[in-house]
Amino acid sequence: MIEKHIVLEDIDPVAFYGVNNGHLQMVKSLFPKLRVAARGDVVRVLGDEEEMAKFEEAIERIRKHILKYNQINDEDILDIINGHATKADAVKGVLVYSISGRPIKSRSHNQQKLIDAVEKNDMVFAVGPAGTGKTYLSIALAVRALKEKTVKKIILSRPAVEAGEKLGFLPGDMKDKIDPYLQPLYDALEDMIPTVKLQDMMEKHVIQIAPLAFMRGRTLSDAVVILDEAQNTTPQQIRMFLTRMGWNTKMIVTGDMTQIDLPREQKSGLKEALNILGDVEGIGVVKLGEKDIVRHKLVTRIVNAYDAYDKANEEDKKTNKNKVLKSNIPNESINQN
Repeated sequence: MIEKHIVLEDIDPVAFYGVNNGHLQMVKSLFPKLRVAARGDVVRVLGDEEEMAKFEEAIERIRKHILKYNQINDEDILDIINGHATKADAVKGVLVYSISGRPIKSRSHNQQKLIDAVEKNDMVFAVGPAGTGKTYLSIALAVRALKEKTVKKIILSRPAVEAGEKLGFLPGDMKDKIDPYLQPLYDALEDMIPTVKLQDMMEKHVIQIAPLAFMRGRTLSDAVVILDEAQNTTPQQIRMFLTRMGWNTKMIVTGDMTQIDLPREQKSGLKEALNILGDVEGIGVVKLGEKDIVRHKLVTRIVNAYDAYDKANEEDKKTNKNKVLKSNIPNESINQN
């Protein structure tokens, strides 16, 4: 008889034990020769050495399943212990699973191009209108890399630029004032990582979320680094950010050129970077469009309506400019005496 303590690393023990310890009771019933007790993230096992080895292998497979899919059910446990593939394993092309078990993967041709570009290049620019999944897919790719241990951390950043509102009057310290800008990044992470685990990762700085200004002076290595809303960077800011790149790092820069909130006289750093870096080897550029929008169907209609409005305005400006130019041409008359 031997005794072992198994630590449930990287997963929420509640997901492993199940409601009212249902999953744990099921595992116990499948290994009747062992005495199993659990507290917190530690499972204590007492019994025969050969049976113990089978138990440890099963627990590790269950742990990996929860780590990948964020949940498990009785059918999955039976499949795992019997050495079979689970139903979830049969689904292909999944980046990660949401905390509810929903598969997160590409939903359009250009979204798949974004995924392929990130796998082939160390730096990728993803440009497109609202709702095309630029930020969400980028964060899913980062979470996958972290789970697969190909990187040690995720760093997410945004420029702190108001979209018409002035937030300086809001109460609180610097973090309280900045968090509204970063909330979309928190939302995506909370959809993919259980709350308790996410808080732990942020406390340990495995996941870092910070305004762009806080990136200055850093060298970012062994990480997936995402700059969101990059259309609101200045040329100096995006140049500073891109040169933070260290070893074993992937950078993803996302933006929507139709939603620039910079002062009218200020040039967008993203626009300039695309012109300068578009043909540089090792840098991928993916453009998403209305067909890639995965939000409510009205979002597609809204984007199309604004595109038509912008094009009509451009045509009007050209027409008016031509009229002004023609009116400024002096009339020449030749008087013959």
